[in-house]
Amino acid sequence: MAIAKAERLMNLALCLLGTRRPLSKRELRGSIEAYLEAGTDESFNRMFERDKDDLRELGLIIETVENLDGDTGYLARRDSNRLPPITLDAEEAAALGLAAKVWQQARLAGAASGALQKLRAAGMPEAGDAYEPHSALEPRIPVHEAAFEPLMLACRDRRPVTFDYRKGNAARPEQRQVEPWTLECWRGHWYLAGWDRDRGAERVFRLSRISGRVRSRAGAFTAAVPDAVTVRETVESWAGETATRTARIRLRAGSGYPLRSRATSVRELGDGWDELEIPYGHGLDAWLVEFGPDVIVSEPADLRADVMDRLRAVAKD
Repeated sequence: MAIAKAERLMNLALCLLGTRRPLSKRELRGSIEAYLEAGTDESFNRMFERDKDDLRELGLIIETVENLDGDTGYLARRDSNRLPPITLDAEEAAALGLAAKVWQQARLAGAASGALQKLRAAGMPEAGDAYEPHSALEPRIPVHEAAFEPLMLACRDRRPVTFDYRKGNAARPEQRQVEPWTLECWRGHWYLAGWDRDRGAERVFRLSRISGRVRSRAGAFTAAVPDAVTVRETVESWAGETATRTARIRLRAGSGYPLRSRATSVRELGDGWDELEIPYGHGLDAWLVEFGPDVIVSEPADLRADVMDRLRAVAKD
């Protein structure tokens, strides 16, 4: 059984590497003997998807392309799967070893361990932990959201996805169609940055607000993917961390301590209210709504209107 699977994976890899154009599932099934022996289309599809995922886990970069006739095709370009010589010194090897300890999830831990083994086989020096004297705190990046893994794979494979998403001011989730770009962790929360097809614009989604299963869709991306720096800035902005203006709000005394910690000035108004000036960036309206009747927006007028719209939407639901 193991030999048969290894042979099937090798044949699939050779087909994908040897073609100059994307091959459809139908063409691959007709070219590989093991696939011809599959009893039904469903059995073949399951076998092919497992084999494709296994090859990707082994490091083969497989592209998914939509052909002119509308079928989905697959190929592995030789230039994308050719690695340059790897040269690492002891400090670089130690840094990679430290990075491999970050992930808590079994799937990612296995991938990191496998990557280190491949690098060592290619000649990476066996270095001790250069950070051992300072390793009282072990690095971790917690990921509790079920949506993380399928979205991570969709970002890697450039596959569009659909999922149900609940906005901060909504009582019920709504379906979103997204071309995922990258995942970013910001202040302990994971965000997905990507292109929202329904809105025709880039959007950022907090993973904890995704409900149900993340479903992959066939076809290629319709929007250009920006570079990593731009995406990180977008995540920061949509998380409400980039302030371009100043807002003036009234806050009930003894409440809203997270707002007070960000305030540039606080003035007592009397009658149980204080006036705060806080940095105003994208997402502030959604944050202010969470404080309910303890917050009143004085200015700017557009922020006040956004907060009122969110409150009306909540009241309507």
